[in-house]
This record gives sequence, structure tokens and C-alpha cells, in this order.
Amino acid sequence: MVSDALTMLNRKHVVEFANANRLPTIFEVAAVVREGGLMSYGPSQSEIGERAADLVARIRRGARPADLPLESPTRFEFVANLKTARALGLALPGTVLARADEVIE
Repeated sequence: MVSDALTMLNRKHVVEFANANRLPTIFEVAAVVREGGLMSYGPSQSEIGERAADLVARIRRGARPADLPLESPTRFEFVANLKTARALGLALPGTVLARADEVIE
């Protein structure tokens, strides 16, 4: 699932529908996994916030926004929800769980 305004606004309904219909889901934002989604892989939200704050600080110090470089995320997070996996009848391999930044049990 992409993380747009509509999806994020209705994330609870999306997760409930997917889980009720036994549909495995992968989101971009870890917060949805904490609310019952199966897993997520996406840019670190804390890094995005840090980069945005740095850009704001540079603009406040006098930098022209047009002169600032376009930045891409460098840290990505993988989060898995074992409780949801069990409810869906899925067994996540140990190799997958070992790569996760966070495992919700």
C-alpha cells in the first residue's frame, strides 16, 4: 500500500479489511504495522524529519530554497508484525525476521 493522504486517513479500515480477508499487506510506514498491518518497508520517518528540519534551518539562515539540493532517504526500516502473521496463518522465516529492524509480537 502506498502512503498517501487517503490511505493514511483510512489506515485502520484498510488493515481491518485486509486482515478480515486474510490478505498479507506491506506498507511504507511502520506505524501502520503497529496498528495491525503485516509488515512495512520504507524510509525512516525520523530521518525524513531530521532532513526537513535541517533544510528549514538552512533557509532560516539565509539559503535560497532553489539552491538547496534534492535529497533522497538513506535509511530504510523493515518492520514485521508476528501477531498479524499468525492470525493470517503465515510463518515468517527466521531469515526475514533477522533482517527486520523491529519485530512486533
